[in-house]
Amino acid sequence: MKTKLFKLIGLMSLFMVLSLPVKAQDDFDPPDDDIPVDGGLSLLLAAGVGYGAKILRDNKKKKEDKV
Repeated sequence: MKTKLFKLIGLMSLFMVLSLPVKAQDDFDPPDDDIPVDGGLSLLLAAGVGYGAKILRDNKKKKEDKV
């Protein structure tokens, strides 16, 4: 058990040391055409709530039919 732990710690340390020289590229230009996503997300949220309500109603009907 201890050997697996030591191997895991050693491997994680190696990955951490090797990732130090890596730097993010930050010289990209920002996009000129920003697109709002509010309308689509609102519709998806409303559809999810409606579907969840339908599932709950169907489950309630099944429970009442069994009793």
